[in-house]
Amino acid sequence: MMTPQEPPEPIAPQEARQRLEAAIAPYLAAGWVVRAEHDYMARLTRGRRRVDFYVDLLGEVSSEEGQINPAQDSGRLVAWLLLVLAFLLALALASALGWL
Repeated sequence: MMTPQEPPEPIAPQEARQRLEAAIAPYLAAGWVVRAEHDYMARLTRGRRRVDFYVDLLGEVSSEEGQINPAQDSGRLVAWLLLVLAFLLALALASALGWL
């Protein structure tokens, strides 16, 4: 007669955070930047490369490397363009008001 197995106990968010931080520590030391993070996931980027780290509910850490997608690349371009535009607008406004 088989006994029913107990369902596995999910890992606590604090423990998941500790395992995630231990997994990403070497990348942070190498100059990678954290772009998104919560207790069970982190995305690091460096140039055009990205690494996603995931902690499943049983506590296993997995990672997935790849290139940034076109939406992220165009988002960076739009952000830079908006920054330059805002700077030029502030410069024109300051000049018009006689502050320069």
